[in-house]
Amino acid sequence: MRYLPLTETDRSAMLDAIGAPDVDALFSDVPPGLYLDGPIEGLPHHATEMAVEKHMRRLSKRNLAAADAPFFLGAGAYKHHVPATVDHIIQRGEFLTAYTPYQPEIAQGTLQMLFEFQTQVARLYGCAVANASMYDGSTACWEAVAMASRVTRRKRVVLSGALHPHYAEVVRTMAKFTEDEIAGASPSLTATPDDDGLIARIDENTASVVVQYPDILGRIPDLRKIAEAAHAKGAKLIVVNTEPVALGALEAPGNLGADIVVGEGQGIGVGLQFGGPYLGLFAITDPKLVRQMPGRLCGETVDADGKRGFVLTLSTREQHIRREKATSNICTNSGLCALAFSVHMTLLGEAGLRALAAENHRLACIASDRLAKLPGVEVLNTHFFNEFTLMLPTDTRQLVRDLADKGILGGVSLGKLFPQEDALSGGLLVTVTETTTEEDIETLASALEEALS
Repeated sequence: MRYLPLTETDRSAMLDAIGAPDVDALFSDVPPGLYLDGPIEGLPHHATEMAVEKHMRRLSKRNLAAADAPFFLGAGAYKHHVPATVDHIIQRGEFLTAYTPYQPEIAQGTLQMLFEFQTQVARLYGCAVANASMYDGSTACWEAVAMASRVTRRKRVVLSGALHPHYAEVVRTMAKFTEDEIAGASPSLTATPDDDGLIARIDENTASVVVQYPDILGRIPDLRKIAEAAHAKGAKLIVVNTEPVALGALEAPGNLGADIVVGEGQGIGVGLQFGGPYLGLFAITDPKLVRQMPGRLCGETVDADGKRGFVLTLSTREQHIRREKATSNICTNSGLCALAFSVHMTLLGEAGLRALAAENHRLACIASDRLAKLPGVEVLNTHFFNEFTLMLPTDTRQLVRDLADKGILGGVSLGKLFPQEDALSGGLLVTVTETTTEEDIETLASALEEALS
């Protein structure tokens, strides 16, 4: 039976204390259409444990798994090969069971791993300092916006129209509680990003400019040009990277003028995992601003005997200090995913990462050239890494569903990513990684040709 320790009197007292008339008021932000008005359809009201397991397995077989189909999805979540070594190491007991290492004397392995992880992220991003990871890429993006507002003491935030819409939505949601002014825009369907249009929106009240690299359409913005324009107005440039493998081929954002670089680390060491848990990366180019960074920072020191050791150097999170003094109220740092990232990055090394990036780009070029030959298909991009946008003479939302019915995960519909933008309904974002074969590319090409004929 259910254990309900609180009485109606207890619940009434708590509701009175917070000023809510009833429990339903706590969920007022949830749209009414999303509430359940009864049991979940398809699930029995009661069953044995074995019966439930069988039922759930039957339901799971309705999924089309990434490993079982030609896979061209991306848009912030990437299918890369994860070596078996990664899974072996992260399942070791000393890592798998460890939580926040508050006692450094018994957590040297975890602390050293986080220190090495920070070093890897800083080098990948071309930055001076990186933290010990964040919750995911989208919340790291918001934390960068909040940090820039603290540093500049301004409240206006300029978002590139080609920023991932989910990241932009997280920023808008969080800004409701900080009174930051979010100046967004719609993505332009041009072969190259509209850098000049973004620069024109920067003024003397701008705290930060947020640009994605590569952007949501797979294009490569001119970060140096945008950085110069932002700095001329006293604003900080925040660069978002959702595909870390791209930085094996592209110049690091910190070397191009970015002040804060954030992103999603899932593409290295972390599988797709039905959408999470993922890994937020966060780094800065100016070490003088380190105390304004969110999250935790591991440092190297020596112990009483002069031996090398590691500690939590900074931890300005609300669970450690006064809430109003905290730089972040999003406390999860995805430590196990950070370990997976670090192990995979160590296995690759610099040469391996560059080779992996080159293979991704090589296969993407093959796919782009093949698909561009199809009647009615136009490749939007002139430059890209492993993602590019196709413009098709049909609504790609239905097209993606039709391809899935044929066992092909053929890309991400821009109509789904930007449902309010009718002009984007014919856009299809195609992603190619080292796991894609030339046979997969031919399968997609044939299916698209048939669908568009």
